[in-house]
Amino acid sequence: MNFALEARGIKKYFGPVKANDDLDLRLQRATVHAVVGENGAGKSTLMKILYGIYQPDSGEIFVNGEPVTIGSPDVAHRLGIGMVHQHFTLVGPLSVTENVILGVEPCTRGLIDYKFAEQQVREVSNRYNLTLEPTDIVESLPVGLQQRVEIIKVLFREARIIILDEPTAALTPAETSDLFRIIRDLVADGRSVVFITHKLNEVMEIADDITVIRDGRSVGSLTKDAATEKELARLMVGRDVMFSISKPEVTAGEVVLNVDNLTSESVSGDQRIENVSFSIRAGEIFGVVGVAGNGQDALEEAVTGLRRATQGRIELMGKDITGLSTAQIRAMGVAHIPANRTATGLVMDFPLSDNGLLGHQYRSIFRNGPFINRKAVNEWINRLIKDFNIKAPSLNAPAFTLSGGNQQKLILAREMVHEPRLLLAVQPTRGVDIASIEMIHKALIEARSRGVAILLISNELDEILSLSDRIAVVYSGRIAGIGDPASFTVEEIGLMMAGAGKEVV
Repeated sequence: MNFALEARGIKKYFGPVKANDDLDLRLQRATVHAVVGENGAGKSTLMKILYGIYQPDSGEIFVNGEPVTIGSPDVAHRLGIGMVHQHFTLVGPLSVTENVILGVEPCTRGLIDYKFAEQQVREVSNRYNLTLEPTDIVESLPVGLQQRVEIIKVLFREARIIILDEPTAALTPAETSDLFRIIRDLVADGRSVVFITHKLNEVMEIADDITVIRDGRSVGSLTKDAATEKELARLMVGRDVMFSISKPEVTAGEVVLNVDNLTSESVSGDQRIENVSFSIRAGEIFGVVGVAGNGQDALEEAVTGLRRATQGRIELMGKDITGLSTAQIRAMGVAHIPANRTATGLVMDFPLSDNGLLGHQYRSIFRNGPFINRKAVNEWINRLIKDFNIKAPSLNAPAFTLSGGNQQKLILAREMVHEPRLLLAVQPTRGVDIASIEMIHKALIEARSRGVAILLISNELDEILSLSDRIAVVYSGRIAGIGDPASFTVEEIGLMMAGAGKEVV
């Protein structure tokens, strides 16, 4: 069969690490081909090879049946291959048109022909019902529309093969539905799509064919009709995976965190919360869900002392902590799994032993007079590695050598093992694989059973609904709805996340 894109026997090494090991992928024309696997399985490496960012150590690539060498993204573009990255490559202050034509500007008499470019962008937008205005400034657009700008960029370059890397990570349910409609329109127009995701329900909805990668190798190639979520998870992990975590009945105790009429801005100043009020009791998971950029960062920073409130009050166990430092708040029993593990959760160049100690280095169990007791620290970190199943080369290995899932488990272990009164878990499963998600969810439920109060902030609606005892939906820095998860439908939550729902408190 003459495939749109075919990779045969791809091998790629990074020093002694084998990222791709005799890996195959066959993308049929005018289909959606999902690629799934755990963190570190080799998905991203393969995509970067197909897009010309990396070069394979061995193996062959074919486009439309012809052997090719993809030496750079420019070569990929000439071959009709485009890629929409998970983290958008847009320039915020520029217009939609300026972002689309960047690097391939149409010129007339040596000058950029913006009028022609805007006409072309509008034609592509109308053809696929992308509803974008060419003159809009990108940074003013919501995440779902920014993603459409990225799609227009690859279409403007006449891509017939489109790689989508975790495209729904920051989208509302409604935006995800819109994206799937766009993908179906692209396929109907004869384009072929590679769809990378951790969300198996999305695979079952949008994919025609599926490749499962584990430890750098293809361990399964299935059609959607022959696949189930359970079977895909088993192939990804190598064992059966629990999709729903049993959540035992817990009688909520005293109020641990009380937030009253809180107003604050994020450190970057681009997010704000206004007049936010809620409380969390011991043994309760309070979930906050919303589209990224609607005040979650400001809430996280205010509760942990990273940002001062301009109005309102935060109480922990009845004591006012509004003006306290982060160190003081941590000393009162607050643990924090931050949204950005590489920027604020870990020091990436530090070894595991130091990263596992961060925030606890002053505890007497880790001290020998004025010095760190390295023996005690190493024994402690070895216990964390064992108890939380952290896959690491050694205690001295830098944090950047761990996969995203293992980095997250290291942070989780460090923050939870000292039995906090309040745990702030922000995007705790972002970018991690299905096995790590299972383990993290189980750990949160077990902490709840021990009486820990948990503030869970996540963009993953399924995660919020399955774990939370109560939820709050945020939009534009305010609470649009708060209550028992069963009191809302998914559609109602989606509307509130998009600012179109009726306020419910």
